[in-house]
Amino acid sequence: MASLYLIRHGQASFGSDNYDQLSPLGQRQADVSGRFFADIGLHFAQAASGDLSRQRETGERVLASQPDAATLHIDPRLNEVDNEGQIAALLPLLCEQDAAFAERVKAGRSDSKQYQKVIQAVFNAWVSPDCPELPNTPSWSDYRAGVKGALEDAMARAAGGSDTAIFTSGGTIATAVSWVLGARHDQIYGFYEPVFNCSITRLIFSRGRISLSNFNDTAHLQLLSQQLGESLVTYR
Repeated sequence: MASLYLIRHGQASFGSDNYDQLSPLGQRQADVSGRFFADIGLHFAQAASGDLSRQRETGERVLASQPDAATLHIDPRLNEVDNEGQIAALLPLLCEQDAAFAERVKAGRSDSKQYQKVIQAVFNAWVSPDCPELPNTPSWSDYRAGVKGALEDAMARAAGGSDTAIFTSGGTIATAVSWVLGARHDQIYGFYEPVFNCSITRLIFSRGRISLSNFNDTAHLQLLSQQLGESLVTYR
């Protein structure tokens, strides 16, 4: 069996002018994860990421610890879901339908917990079969097809028994897992919300079959936190 390791990027810069960059802690998470993979002899024969800065930098930092590191292949189909486009298109409609939700929106991005509730409502509306066509942002079916295609292309390039690293984001990982499991649209967000920074989701595949081996694993970061005396496990 060959494996795809879907690795979420390190902690990004929530609340800053540029979210799409690793925080100092996010850089540290990527660095120690890379050394951990090297220490346990996990060698990635190939690697890919989306073209977002936080995804690419995570990949580069992890691969820096690999002996004879693979070249990082950039595939925009692995980019995060377009939260901004979905919010712009769906937020007015959702606020009109639900006054309580409109109050949460007023909390703004200064409150990450409230913002996550906004993301949840918008995401669920986006993946719903009843979602109208949105201007300037991909539909759920188009995004899902892109993620599926990127993973299928990576599998086609992989040698038997090899390991591939995919550096991506929470929404992309949720999309991949929901595809592999055949999840209903109202179950997909359940795979999105809990994804930790630099967590590992492993897919195993052979002869056209693909299965979920483990999801959102942070055991390596928990171990390193104890060994190094650091707090390396973060959600946002």
